[in-house]
This record gives sequence, structure tokens and C-alpha cells, in this order.
Amino acid sequence: MYRFKPELRIPGPVPVPSQVALQMAKPVINHRGAVFKEKLPEVLTRLQPLFGTENPVYMLTGSGTAGMETAVSNLVSPGTPVLCLVGGFFGRRWVELCQSYKAQVHIIDFPWDRGVDPQQVAEFLAAHPEIELIFMAQNESSTGVLNDVEAVAKARGGHQALLIVDAVSALGGTPCEMDAWGLDVVVSASQKCLMLPPGAAFIALSERARAYLDRCDASRYYFDLRKYEQFLERGETPFTPNIHIVFALEESLSMLEAEGLERVYARHRLMRDMTRAGVRALGLELLVSDSDASPTVTAVKHPQADGFRQSIRRKYGVEFAGAQGIFAGKVFRIGHMGYATPLDVLTSLAVLEIELSKYGAAAAAAERVMAAQ
Repeated sequence: MYRFKPELRIPGPVPVPSQVALQMAKPVINHRGAVFKEKLPEVLTRLQPLFGTENPVYMLTGSGTAGMETAVSNLVSPGTPVLCLVGGFFGRRWVELCQSYKAQVHIIDFPWDRGVDPQQVAEFLAAHPEIELIFMAQNESSTGVLNDVEAVAKARGGHQALLIVDAVSALGGTPCEMDAWGLDVVVSASQKCLMLPPGAAFIALSERARAYLDRCDASRYYFDLRKYEQFLERGETPFTPNIHIVFALEESLSMLEAEGLERVYARHRLMRDMTRAGVRALGLELLVSDSDASPTVTAVKHPQADGFRQSIRRKYGVEFAGAQGIFAGKVFRIGHMGYATPLDVLTSLAVLEIELSKYGAAAAAAERVMAAQ
């Protein structure tokens, strides 16, 4: 058996560019010193175009779920009536977090192979004027669904509810126009489209959400955004930050800025379309329709999904992800986000061809999509 170079093609953590990884080898500096106090606000300001906001972006040392819990702990008081839109594993995570903070949780369940229906949201809100907060995922990476958060925001009409969005697997791979769309809280993390190692969460709030936060009486300490706001004014975080993530983020943002955000988003859409064309050419079934398809991850049905992807990893060194929740063992997921190109998609499709003995079918279909751009 040949020895293969490992290829990580999962929906996060993603491969890290070498120039970004090298930033992680820099000497440790004083997180209360002059250099870091200048660098942190500058780097976080450069994140604002990805969030689509002019409001501050805060960084917490932790995972994407730490960012999600930050949103909940700063907004949900015991008994707060909230609505969670559940169409996958991470929509369900909002439910669990809100229950942990003793919210009065309402749920709209959607099929896990399609997007949230804004009309259902509008109808529910019309019947429940008491709802104060809505929680949803922009990109449901457990299924490969991209939800239309702009349409959901509009579906509120004149309703009072704030909209809180998990953009962990979306930010940097598809547009997020927080201010223009009327989103109130957006949460993301380092290890997806930002091309960084795990270790940091990012969160931004609208002015309306900031005012609401002051009324929240949930217990919180490490996640208290008022502390982060106060400390950022002097270029610091309230607790020891992941210093090297800031170094790495500075470099990854330079890469994204050099490419241009519109071209970054176009690259992700191209990788999605190539992947889907290649999978179809192999006779495999996609979980999600074209209209709801994520630009960062594609879910593929297979009756022995886990054994199939493990065989590919063992033989060729290419690692796909398994499924979560109701599709566990029935679906495998191909990540095409962050530090990935159309040529990486061709590699992913090539190993599927070899494993299925359908040589050239997927690559040819994907190459036609690429050539048409």
C-alpha cells in the first residue's frame, strides 16, 4: 500500500495555510502589553466586513459552542420566551443551550434535508407576540443546508423578537450582511472558513441586542459581554486570550482581503457546484436540493456511509466526515470551506471514483462546471 499525504476534507477543523500556521510559532507576548493592545482592536475591526456590520466584534477564547453559549447567557433570563428553528444538529444545540438557561423554549422543527421556511416562522410569530428571541443556524453543517437568514429576518415583520444566528460554518464562505439584513447577534469561530486552528469564537451584536443585554439577569462571568466591551475599549480582553489566534487571524484576513470577499464567496459556490455535479455523476444521491445547498459542505447519502468513508481514509488518506443526529451512519459529508480550491474538490471526487470503480465520471462532470465559470 502506498503512503498517502493526509487530506482533511471535513466541515471543520479545516486545513490551515502554512503562512497562517507559522504565525502560531511566534514568541508569546504580553497580552496586557502595548503591542497586543494595538493589534487586537485592529484585527477585530478587520473582521467587521465578514460580519457585515459596523458594530464591534468581540473575541472569546473557546469553541464555536462557547460563542453560542455567550449569546444565550447574555440574552436569556429564566423564563424568557424564545423560539428555536431546528433543522439539524446545530439548530438543536440552540435548544439545549436555551433550556440550560431555563428559557421558555418554543421549537419549530423543519425537515433536516431542507431549509427553514420563513413563512412558517412568520405565522408562528403572529400567533406568539410574546417571543423575545429567535435562534437559528445560517449554515447547518450537519446536513449541508444553507438557511436564508435574510428571509427569516424579514419574516419577523414588526415583531419584537431579536434574531440570533450561528454563522460558525458560514462566516467567510458565504455573505453575512448583519446590519443590512437586520440580524441582532451573529456568532462564528476560528476553525472553519477563517482558515485558523480551533480556539476562538467571535460575536457581534446589533444596537438593539446591546440594549436588551442590559436587561438580562442570567448568571454569567467568563461569558459576560459587558466585560469584553469594557476591556476592548483599551485594547484588551477581560481574561487571557488565545494570543496566537490573533496573530494567525491577522494573516488569514490578509489572504481573504487579497482575494476579495466576492471572489472568496464565488470560490465556495464553485466548489459546491463542482462537488454536487461530481457526486451526481457517480450515481450517488445528495441529501439536500440545489436551492438549499451549502457552499461550504455537501452531504451525500450512502447505505454504509461510515464504512465507506473509513475505507477511503485508510486507502487514500482523504478524510470525509460522518453524519450527526438522525442521519448518522447514512450520510457522509465533504467539506469544501476555507483553505480549499477547486483542485481539492477534484481530489475528493477522484477517491470516490476509485472506490466505486467509476473512473473519470465525477472529475469530468466537475471539470465542466469549472470550465463554465
